[in-house]
Amino acid sequence: MLQWFQRLMPRQDAFFPAFERHAAVMVKTAVALREMIGGGGQLNPRFQEILDLEHEADGIAREVLLGLRTMFITPFDRADIQSLITSMDDSVDQCKATAKAIMLFEITNFEPDMRKMADAVVDCSELAQRAVALLSDVAKNAAALNEICLQITHIEGNADDTYDRGLELLYQRVKGGDALEFIRGSEIYKHLEDTVDSLDDVADEIQGIVIEHV
Repeated sequence: MLQWFQRLMPRQDAFFPAFERHAAVMVKTAVALREMIGGGGQLNPRFQEILDLEHEADGIAREVLLGLRTMFITPFDRADIQSLITSMDDSVDQCKATAKAIMLFEITNFEPDMRKMADAVVDCSELAQRAVALLSDVAKNAAALNEICLQITHIEGNADDTYDRGLELLYQRVKGGDALEFIRGSEIYKHLEDTVDSLDDVADEIQGIVIEHV
C-alpha cells in the first residue's frame, strides 16, 4: 500500500532535471546573443532563435512553479526554488531584451567592449549551468558551488569595468558628432550590463541555497 502511494506522489527530484534543462536554454540564449553581436549576418536568425528559446525557458519555469504547488516535499525551501528559477528566467529575459534593443536600434556594428561583455554573458551562463548541475547534492558540492559563484561574481565585476570603459570610449569617439549614435550604443551597453548582472543574481541565489543547507 505504501509503495503504491509513493508511486502516485510527485517526485521531488523532478526539480533538478527542470533546473538543468532551463540552464541549458540559458546557455543557448547567451550564445545566440553573442553571435548577434559578433556580426557576420547573424542578426535575424539569432534574434528569432532567442525568441524561441525565451518561450521554451518560460515553459520550463512554469513547470517548476507548478511543481511547487503540487509537491508536498521539496529538495529546498519553496521560496529558494521559486527565487532560483525566477532569476534564471530573468537572465533569459535580459538576453531577449538586449537582442530586441539591437533590432530596434538597427545596430549592425558593435564596439569591441560590447563583444567582451557578450563573452562575459556566455561565460557566466556556462558557469551557472555547471553550478545548477551540482545542486542535487549541495552538501557534497558546497565547495565547488561556492567557487563557481565566486567566478561569476568576478566576471561580473570585470564586466562592470568593461561597461564603464566602453561608454567612455564611445563618448570620446562620437562627441561633437552624432548624439544618436551614443544613445544607441549606450542602450546596448546598459542591456548587456543588466544581462551580466542577472546572471550574478543566479549565482547569489545558488550561494543562498548553499548557506542554508551546509
